[in-house]
Amino acid sequence: MARRALTTTAAAFATTAALLLSACGGGDDSSDDIKGADSESSSPSASASASADVDRPDVSVPDDLDLVFDFEKPSDQDSAAALDDAANYIRALNHGITKQDPEDPAFQFYASGQAAQYAHSQIKEYADGGWTLTGKDRYYQAEINPVDESEKVKTVNVSFCEDQSKVYGKEVESEKVHRTKESLASYQKFTILMTFVEGKPVWRAQQVTVEGKAEECRG
Repeated sequence: MARRALTTTAAAFATTAALLLSACGGGDDSSDDIKGADSESSSPSASASASADVDRPDVSVPDDLDLVFDFEKPSDQDSAAALDDAANYIRALNHGITKQDPEDPAFQFYASGQAAQYAHSQIKEYADGGWTLTGKDRYYQAEINPVDESEKVKTVNVSFCEDQSKVYGKEVESEKVHRTKESLASYQKFTILMTFVEGKPVWRAQQVTVEGKAEECRG
């Protein structure tokens, strides 16, 4: 039986392949770095966090799926905005899964490049299998590390842990929930390369690395 699948990226920097965890709590413990970001032109704005008035897509999820982001807000405005939109990328991914729509515009708004491919592959895997999600999905221990700031783009790495021990796979047609026991496979660590380009409305995810069985996230 399948439950939530958030996989590592492909080793050859190609498109990602989805991996459904088994109901007995199996998982992938590999981690591969994806390098390179979109090279959109123009220089970054002095206020890379000024996106409050943007017409953002709906990223809501059903009431039986609780997405919890236990993040401390950074004092730096750019870091805070990058963290907010990294969370929105995760919300958009879950929105697509619950909508069963691999072409959902929400994740495309918050991602491009490999990060968009990753979201598409995850959503498609769930939709093709007739699975959705239910329960409580918690994200925590966020860190933001600047990568580069040039005339063309600002980039930061946003990393955080995920506790999947209380989120479960649910069959769309029957609504049957497949519960799993907590194990090391319940914990993952995300690293998302976020970018901001002047004239663009938000920070966008470019690349995603997911470390399965993340011991540092347990406990």
